[in-house]
Amino acid sequence: MIGKLTGTLLEKNPPEVLLDCHGVGYEVNVPMSTFYNLPAVGERVSLLTQFIVREDAQLLYGFATAPERQAFRELIKISGVGPRTALSILSGMGVTDLAQAISLQEAGRLVKVPGIGKKTAERLLLELKGKLGADIGATPGGATSDAQTDILQALLALGYNDKEAAAALKALPAEVGVSDGIKLALKALAK
Repeated sequence: MIGKLTGTLLEKNPPEVLLDCHGVGYEVNVPMSTFYNLPAVGERVSLLTQFIVREDAQLLYGFATAPERQAFRELIKISGVGPRTALSILSGMGVTDLAQAISLQEAGRLVKVPGIGKKTAERLLLELKGKLGADIGATPGGATSDAQTDILQALLALGYNDKEAAAALKALPAEVGVSDGIKLALKALAK
């Protein structure tokens, strides 16, 4: 119903902002990623919004970018994940981090977000697989992205952290196969 608001920023009280749009003040809840990028009070701002109607309230959620809003919409479709939990997830990790965690099926990254337990994280990974990670494209490339994703998952499963695995992945030739890629990456990491 309300898809976008443009107006003057009147107040900033995390996670809520007050936006004056031609004399009407809108209270909008925003994730911290959007909050940190807001201009100073009194400046003009434009937010993409999601309007949610509940039995006891009508709420507006605002986002600086379209991928943030899309991720929020996908999150609230999941049973047991409400708008506050979705906002918490987007505040705890960026959209690209979330998409990467989903495409790599890393529940451990989601559990680090306050309010997300192991079962919720696993449900998020299951229900968002192929929806969010594929849309945002956590790993660039065409046919090689599947092989590189498999190599990265193997390195993470072997106990290497994200930075080590990503560095080893960058050193690999572009057209390397999964088994050869794992061998080469392990050799590079052993040095």
